[in-house]
Amino acid sequence: MRLKKNYSLFIVAFLFVLSAFAQDTASSPWPKSSNVNQPWARWWWMGSAVDKPNLKRSLEDFHNAGIGGVEITPIYGVKGEENNFIDYLSPKWMEMLDYTFQVADSLHMQVDMVLGTGWPYGGSHVTLPYAATKLIVEKYQLKKNETFDKAIEIDKAKEKIPADLLYVMAYSSDGKCVNLTQELKGNVLQWKAKKTDYTIYAVFSGKTGQQVKRAAPGGKGYTLDHYSEEALNAYVVPFNAAFKGREGKVRAIFNDSYEVYGTDFTPNFFEEFKARRGYDLKEKLPLLLSETDNAIGNRIKSDYRQTISDLLLNKFDKPWTNWANSKNFKTKLQAHGSPGNLIDLYASADIPECETFGSMPFDIPGFRREKEDIREGDADPVMLKFSSSAAHISGKPLVSSETFTWLRDHFKIALSQCKPEAEELLLNGVNHIFLHGSTYSPDRAKWPGWKFYASANFNNTDPTWEDAPALFSYISNCQSMLQQGQSDNETLLYWPIFDTWDKYQKGSLFFQFKIHSLAEWLYETSFYNTTKRLIGKGYGVDFISDDFIAQAQVKEGKIVLPGGTFKSIVIPACDKMPLATLQKLIDLQKAGGKIIFEGLPKSVPGYFEFENQNQKLATLLDENKNIIQPISDIFKALEEAQTYPETLVSSGLKYTRRTVDGEKLYYLVNHSAKTIEGFIPLEVGNKEVVIFDPLTRDYGNAIVIKSDKNTLVKLKIEPGQSLFLKTENTASQKKWNYFEKTANAITLNGKWQLTFDKGGPKLPATATVSNLESWTKLSPEAEAFSGTATYTLQFDNTNNTVENWSLNLGDVRESAKVWLNDQFIGTSWSVPYQLNIGKLKKGKNTLKVQVTNLGANRVRDMELKGEEWKIFYEINMVDKDYNKFDATKWKPTPSGLLGPVTITPLKSQN
Repeated sequence: MRLKKNYSLFIVAFLFVLSAFAQDTASSPWPKSSNVNQPWARWWWMGSAVDKPNLKRSLEDFHNAGIGGVEITPIYGVKGEENNFIDYLSPKWMEMLDYTFQVADSLHMQVDMVLGTGWPYGGSHVTLPYAATKLIVEKYQLKKNETFDKAIEIDKAKEKIPADLLYVMAYSSDGKCVNLTQELKGNVLQWKAKKTDYTIYAVFSGKTGQQVKRAAPGGKGYTLDHYSEEALNAYVVPFNAAFKGREGKVRAIFNDSYEVYGTDFTPNFFEEFKARRGYDLKEKLPLLLSETDNAIGNRIKSDYRQTISDLLLNKFDKPWTNWANSKNFKTKLQAHGSPGNLIDLYASADIPECETFGSMPFDIPGFRREKEDIREGDADPVMLKFSSSAAHISGKPLVSSETFTWLRDHFKIALSQCKPEAEELLLNGVNHIFLHGSTYSPDRAKWPGWKFYASANFNNTDPTWEDAPALFSYISNCQSMLQQGQSDNETLLYWPIFDTWDKYQKGSLFFQFKIHSLAEWLYETSFYNTTKRLIGKGYGVDFISDDFIAQAQVKEGKIVLPGGTFKSIVIPACDKMPLATLQKLIDLQKAGGKIIFEGLPKSVPGYFEFENQNQKLATLLDENKNIIQPISDIFKALEEAQTYPETLVSSGLKYTRRTVDGEKLYYLVNHSAKTIEGFIPLEVGNKEVVIFDPLTRDYGNAIVIKSDKNTLVKLKIEPGQSLFLKTENTASQKKWNYFEKTANAITLNGKWQLTFDKGGPKLPATATVSNLESWTKLSPEAEAFSGTATYTLQFDNTNNTVENWSLNLGDVRESAKVWLNDQFIGTSWSVPYQLNIGKLKKGKNTLKVQVTNLGANRVRDMELKGEEWKIFYEINMVDKDYNKFDATKWKPTPSGLLGPVTITPLKSQN
């Protein structure tokens, strides 16, 4: 009877709590959570050696941790698992994929996948005619009256794969061109040089021979020709069969960064070139292949590079998206590394995706970035904006990012180090983060499980998984905000890509816009410098290409694009600009648009009738000199265009801004070394403001000072912290708590009971510590330990009148859950390691801190003992510098609660 009564009381209590939660959720202004605003993970299937029980367990782990979806990429396998390998797209593989769909759907998750294995696109079904292609040219010198009589062949010592002879052209010393292709008999040419000397150029369509990198079983083969729609159509044939009846099951098809090397040609390139550029390239081969840096040769090289860009966009990327959409799939594209206009290429996909690689510096006190553990990062804000700009101007709501690649060396990535890197992405337009990544690892795998070589690994084999849900929750809270409405950048900046295409570039016809070589094409350009100046001043900026300028219209004085409206277009100083682009800019200006020239173009790009086009350009500039003049003060010009910066950046804050249902949404981040507090100006007048904390989900109406020009918001943001601000017309009832300390911090001293809870290789003995320092100093077992341990301390409440205390854990290695008097307070996982713990009880209080460290010490111990865990094919394991991985060189990584632990009395200033 008592059991029944207690059970009934439990049900009543549970329903009461559930009702209270439902009411709080219903009244909360936070957006509803969904799988799209949660972080997703790239999921490597090693050898595709997957099975249903482990697929289910893995997906449940992801779901329970707060990951909303997975992106499947099959790669090379694990040694000893060969009997479990599954060939790509085989019936067994498709059975595993169907099961993944089924489980993901039951968990309200979604699934993306690569159209192939490893990267780039390619595989066993790519035949040589459709493989990545390169231009090969053999040259022969022929003297006057000399007869050429032999077979024309490529140098087989250099080229292992047969090449197709397309054309034979002869160029005289006095500039004449003779097409000898029709003179061929098979591949034998018999021809006499009359009147002068000649150079014979034999043009071949060759193959790069590049194979798919990191291919999975059944996926090995040639890389695909990315400039041929015919090759693409042949490539998708097995996928047409595989996805029949599975339309809509995949959320998005993914295409990784353009790592297709040395491919500067496609078999019908010359025909495409003539149709697009207006002249016969065969007649200009000596200039195209000139080994000297000269103006005419560079113009022809520019045309060549533009044609490659056109083919990649129109013969591959756009048809690829059309194919995917026909099956009710979206596309997700990393355009960086492409030999083409990044803005147009990113915009061709449903979800443009950028990436970060390595570690970026931040001034946040306590943010650790040990040189021995990092490689310098490539997450330049200007580079990141290419993908988000493409989304904003084309109207794509999501911008994704491959995130945390090589953030630190293996087993040394802390959650706290992830936070500012993620924030830098969010500040620059990303709102759909993909973790790079997580390796499928079955229960049978010995610790540390199966690992991908590029360092970051988010799954339950890593100790950091214990508190990873806190990181994922933070990202989800941010993205739930940043997926609302649309970007509110007001200024467009033209990317003068022809200035890069027109350069000699060491004679290469194939120029890739890589994130790892920004100095070659981005740094020190007027475009880069202007972007940095605008961002530094507080302007919201997106980039625009020639193709999108062609689509622009003016309505009510604003520039209208498929993705939204903008107040102005800024043209940085540039040398080359297409005549059509200049004409369209002038037309926009005449229609009432604000076009701001920092400099006027000097020439059209390319070779075709360029002298005549240059005269037209000069005439166009002269006829419109009253409306287009280079300005000396860009900020004054923007003000005249009624485009104003957010002056809050002068405080040291970073921001991005969106518009949601007519209101402004700000994301503010403090990556500086100082606390920023006071009244912060927003460039919007007469508004109430609601503050949101994405770390805690707290919210409340701010104290504001209103004027017609702006709204001043009272804020306090410590280094490493972030807030969202949402403007409103009326104040909400819930007020934001402004806490101020009323006395100095009190250090919690005493005897801490330290108990090791879970981890390995084995649990060290319980200890009592008076001085907080790394637990690695306790014993050899503790030095080798990776996992979770609990610190417990009893302390006295010295002031019963204090209603709120702030707990600062000091130096935490690496994350901590906190309980006060057996009540869970929260997880502290990022700088600053502090939590509001509320009111203390009278007398004795008990603080419990459960700390989780990194996996580094356990791996170090394994390798010192000679235990082998690196059992993977291909690249196996490397360190951050791509040298052989060797953890025996490491020193023990500090672990545990290093303190000092302090509490500070707070008083609300509302």
